[in-house]
Amino acid sequence: MASHKDPAVARHDIISDTDITEAKQVLRTGVGHSVRHDSANKHVTGEAIYIDDRLEYPNQLHLYARLSPHAHANITQLNVSPCYDFDGVARVITSKNIPGEIDIGTIFPGDPLLADGKVEYVGQPVLVVAANDLETAYHAAQAAIIEYQPLPAILDIKEALVKKQFVNDSHWQQRGDSAAALSSAPHVISGEIHIGGQEHFYLEPQASSAVPTEDGGMIVYSSTQNPTDVQRQVAKVLDTPIRNVVVETRRIGGGFGGKETQAAGPACMAAVVAHLTGRPAKIRLYRDEDMSMTGKRHPFYNQYTVGFDDSGTIRGIEITLASNCGYSPDLSGAIIDRAMFHCDNAYYLGDVSITAHCCKTNIASNTACRGFGGPQAMVTIETIMDEIANFLGKDPLEVRKTNYYSDEGRRNVTHYYQTVKHNLLNEITEQLEASSDYHTRRQAIG
Repeated sequence: MASHKDPAVARHDIISDTDITEAKQVLRTGVGHSVRHDSANKHVTGEAIYIDDRLEYPNQLHLYARLSPHAHANITQLNVSPCYDFDGVARVITSKNIPGEIDIGTIFPGDPLLADGKVEYVGQPVLVVAANDLETAYHAAQAAIIEYQPLPAILDIKEALVKKQFVNDSHWQQRGDSAAALSSAPHVISGEIHIGGQEHFYLEPQASSAVPTEDGGMIVYSSTQNPTDVQRQVAKVLDTPIRNVVVETRRIGGGFGGKETQAAGPACMAAVVAHLTGRPAKIRLYRDEDMSMTGKRHPFYNQYTVGFDDSGTIRGIEITLASNCGYSPDLSGAIIDRAMFHCDNAYYLGDVSITAHCCKTNIASNTACRGFGGPQAMVTIETIMDEIANFLGKDPLEVRKTNYYSDEGRRNVTHYYQTVKHNLLNEITEQLEASSDYHTRRQAIG
């Protein structure tokens, strides 16, 4: 019988250092292993092909959209005849030339592809010129005669609140009796917070090209986070079954939410022109005009009244969220709901009432952005924690820990009645306090 020292046995029972090294090299994914993005090399070398990098067809048309200079106005005259005085102009389209539906609202109506008798924000597309080259399209678009009758505009979210101008119905969440809790709380403070918007500033501006097919269909190359929505909207504006539209998205260009719904507009413009002319059509927005035409992260104006005891524990709280949605719904309803669900962040709120409004203003329709409403709510509750600590003269971390979700006394149920399970907040905080030497460093800085 072979002994444990037999080399033949050792070869089978012992894993060598070389085997371990080879195993690590084979393993490509998993916690603790750096995984390179599939297109990383192409991105850093400039080889990555975006929409604007695609080879062009010999008969391809280039599009330029003329935008509204008014926040709110009726269009009293729209004459595109002068556009055709420029050699190379193939077609000019307005809302009257769209074969199918004008509205490209993703969930709710209210987003016309091109302004139809009225403009509702500075930067709204009014007409599109298609020409053999972009420079000609640009100059021809400026030649169109457009006259406006300005209308009153709402640009401030507070004004929209006062006038009850909303793009969606207001929503409420409630648990317990917040009014009674506030009236009996030892301390009560109120405040408000303004949270600004944010431009997505994707790597490639909104861009799309469309190629008509021999069977009356359309192939659309779109820089979008939502190819299905682009497919659906293109089918709508062309009045064709969705099966006739093919959308290809090779690379998004870092959309960050800005290309979830709003990539559909340029794609539909290109598709309509391609459909009407029978020629491939391409649009790539200039960066400044992209920023005027498309929406941003929603600005929020939030108000709060919070009652708490001497330890800083929240006894009752009322929060009002107001998002600046712009002129149309877009995804604002879902975004304000997400904000409502994140009003607690890490904290048990006790008796709570949350009211949320989607305010209509005469700016570009704001849209999805990283966090989707969550950051605007979490910034608010964290501000409240700081204000409580400041009022009581306490360490803000201690106030936060006091209000953490906890299994004690059923302080583990959210304001929307979900039980918080596997709560590691206290354990993680203790580890971070120790690893950062928090208390020593805080004492050192006063």
